Amino acid sequence: MHYQIKKPWKEKEANVTPFGMYRNRREILKSLGLVLGAGLAAKPLSALAISQGEELEFKPSSYKVKDDLTPFDAVTGYNNYYEFGTDKGDPSRYASGLKTEPWTVIIEGEVTHPGTYSFEDLVPLAALEERIYRLRCVEAWSMIIPWIGIPLNTLIKRMEPTSRAKYIQFETLADRRQMRGLRMPVLDWPYVEGLRMDEAMHPLTLLTVGLYGKTLLPQNGAPIRLVVPWKYGFKSIKSIVAIRFVEEQPETAWFKAAPREYGFYSNVNPRVNHPRWSQATERRIGEFRRRKTLMFNGYGDQVASLYKGMNLKKFF
Repeated sequence: MHYQIKKPWKEKEANVTPFGMYRNRREILKSLGLVLGAGLAAKPLSALAISQGEELEFKPSSYKVKDDLTPFDAVTGYNNYYEFGTDKGDPSRYASGLKTEPWTVIIEGEVTHPGTYSFEDLVPLAALEERIYRLRCVEAWSMIIPWIGIPLNTLIKRMEPTSRAKYIQFETLADRRQMRGLRMPVLDWPYVEGLRMDEAMHPLTLLTVGLYGKTLLPQNGAPIRLVVPWKYGFKSIKSIVAIRFVEEQPETAWFKAAPREYGFYSNVNPRVNHPRWSQATERRIGEFRRRKTLMFNGYGDQVASLYKGMNLKKFF
């Protein structure tokens, strides 16, 4: 007997916000003076993001793909965020109570300006821009998402890392009172990820506070996360509470759990299969057909030079 299970991302057409309507709505709000104006640009983000999902103002960006956006309900309803559970629908079911304000991030290690910084100190509202990126997950599904944030290199330059800083390590919040998934020993909590310094400085790497014109919802990594579009999604760490500038390659969460399956670099590479499935094709959420996986998730022209001379099957 076969049972049809409704996927958490599969919504009725009437519930999906089309991209054109999203854009038109913003233009109408602007004409009515209801979207943030230049006179408000200096206010901290936290003063404006009173509730999760609050509207944001941002600058346009040339960093965008031409593919149709993945519907908002899929982007916010089909997620990997194991701190709230391993099912794709668990984050949207259980993360809504996550307290994201006030929020601080520790900056430490090989850096000139260490300290504990408030959310608004890290992300100046006037610098926000929207970038439409592909997100490719190691389970061979993908999305097209309009992220809102600032280049990570903007923050790095402000912090002034020393010459000893070769890598950056990021850490996710681990609060057992708020995150039911931490009760399960799926990973060695807290969740840790890392980038080589040149990867972190690349202009595509985005420190992200919103998507689809709104502040991030908890299931998407509120209030602040990373997006590294040429790597598999688990590198784009969520709900960041610490950023460390380090000399040695950090031991990341998934690498510690399964080093044969999740390498440190985790670049999207259709020629390197996961030990349990192929990465040669992917399925865009909301579609039934499969498509070929693009090398570096389609960002090869921008990032391939970072790995010149490296064996990408060894350093996967």
